[in-house]
Amino acid sequence: MTRLSPRIALIGECMIELQHRADGSLHQSFGGDTLNTAVYLRRELGETGSVDYVTALGDDSFSDAMCKQWKDEGLGLGRVQRLPGRLPGLYCIQTDANGERKFLYWRNEAAVRDCFTTPAAEPILAALPDYDVVYFSGITLAVLGDIGRERLLQTLVETRRRGGKVVFDNNYRPRLWAGIEAARTAYHRVLAEVDIALLTEDDERALFGYADSEQVFAAYPGIDEVVLKRGADDCLIRWAGERFAVPAVKVEKVVDTTAAGDSFSAAYLASRLKGSSPEQAALAGHRLASRVIQVPGALIPRVYTKPVW
Repeated sequence: MTRLSPRIALIGECMIELQHRADGSLHQSFGGDTLNTAVYLRRELGETGSVDYVTALGDDSFSDAMCKQWKDEGLGLGRVQRLPGRLPGLYCIQTDANGERKFLYWRNEAAVRDCFTTPAAEPILAALPDYDVVYFSGITLAVLGDIGRERLLQTLVETRRRGGKVVFDNNYRPRLWAGIEAARTAYHRVLAEVDIALLTEDDERALFGYADSEQVFAAYPGIDEVVLKRGADDCLIRWAGERFAVPAVKVEKVVDTTAAGDSFSAAYLASRLKGSSPEQAALAGHRLASRVIQVPGALIPRVYTKPVW
């Protein structure tokens, strides 16, 4: 998995984020699962390689502000489409006393739904297989729609044919799908083209009904590197025919669990690209996630996320 100067493309959606605070006020920022991972990955890699975000936005002031923030974070914007008259999606985070969150979404007309169906998408789709790593999530699958998913699948096949790695985070959100069978079909199709699966145990249970880690691992015999994230419990890894558990980092007070899994995935992938073993990469993932959950919001200030090397 080591890459001296990796070129990485992450595909997905960034939305306007509203944090509902205890005093009733709303704090506005931006977030989305693959965007969160992209930002944290760029921070973890430092000056190494390139990290490009692939999405579609509108031509509004919020989309302008997103692009400015991404540029400030060092993300490449060359694969970002700006669609006239469209808008990004929006979501609100509400957290309880234990730091667990509830999401409210407004995203049905978001520009990203046409990310892979516009004429401007053609050169982007043609360029993706030349990246060293292509990363996407279950949310990516949902928001792209039927046509976009089919085009993504073709891209994944070509990426692997050219020697690139495909990384998938299963992030399953039932409300984004017409039904569970549609989601299962889409997941099964893309999982056949995945090199590293970053899976959340709760999502695997909700989507496929797997009762435990044994069933999860048994479901993906063709994927060499499977990482099973389990919140505050040990994460479990199967790699090169071996299995091992890596304990999570305990924190005294959880403030907000938003982007815990996204940041874990970022540090894990960055570590693997720099030559660390899966076990070392999982330790890095746990350390970064432990910092993220102690600060409100999906993307926390850089001062809290110094690289974990």
